[in-house]
Amino acid sequence: MSRPEDTLLADVHYDDVEARKYTTSSRIQNIQASMTRRALELLDLKSPSLILDIGCGSGLSGEILSDVPEDEGGPHVWIGMDISPSMLDVALQRDVEGDLFLADMGQGVPFRAGTFDAAISISAIQWLCNAENSETSPAGRLSRFFNGLYASLKRGGRAVCQFYPKNDTQKQMITSAAVKAGFGAGLLEDDPETKNVKVYLVLTAGSAGEGGKSSDITGIVEGMEDVDVLDNRRKGKTGKGEIKKGSKAWIIKKKEQMERKGKVVKSTSKYTGRKRRIQF
Repeated sequence: MSRPEDTLLADVHYDDVEARKYTTSSRIQNIQASMTRRALELLDLKSPSLILDIGCGSGLSGEILSDVPEDEGGPHVWIGMDISPSMLDVALQRDVEGDLFLADMGQGVPFRAGTFDAAISISAIQWLCNAENSETSPAGRLSRFFNGLYASLKRGGRAVCQFYPKNDTQKQMITSAAVKAGFGAGLLEDDPETKNVKVYLVLTAGSAGEGGKSSDITGIVEGMEDVDVLDNRRKGKTGKGEIKKGSKAWIIKKKEQMERKGKVVKSTSKYTGRKRRIQF
């Protein structure tokens, strides 16, 4: 069975007919609700938050965000962005509570730096892996999206993106783009080894977790039922390939991270990282 993202652009595929069909399907409604609740569990928000819903469609996931009770940290305020005018039109007709924004996530996330406490995306980011034309590329679209998402989140903020990868190569391409943008990232799979497998990319925009816990996926899923962590990272020093603190490469890397956060940094020159001669 062919995947819609392999044949048409999202705004073309989700025309008026498909948008209405998608929204009125009880099966899709139940699946969307289940995956959104799972994303909220992984976000682990302790208080009402401003959330960006990427690929919000007709607002099915947004409704779940609005209905989170107080004793579970809600209700949340959300802003949804989507490339399909037809989907957003259905959302308006349904009178959803979130604000709606027509935008292509492959062109970036057009919000001021540090705007959102968290972000979710349900069944959307796999569309970034298909080039629209000869002048665009999946790598470029993924890079613009994750760099923009990183900048739009407050430091320490989290994002959870549920998606349907076509294969392991596509899964790796998406995860690598997120890490390159500065995120701490991990993949969680529900119902693995089945045709109903659901993949969640869990992202953290910052390094410090609460109570000294790791803020990457190992800290997020700690204590969750039916979740096993397979962590292949080497402990201690990284050895070969390690960037020495204070070196030119280390300084350039830090500058790039600051730029992604929307900060203004000094330009790099031949003097960057050069040690000053001791004066007597």
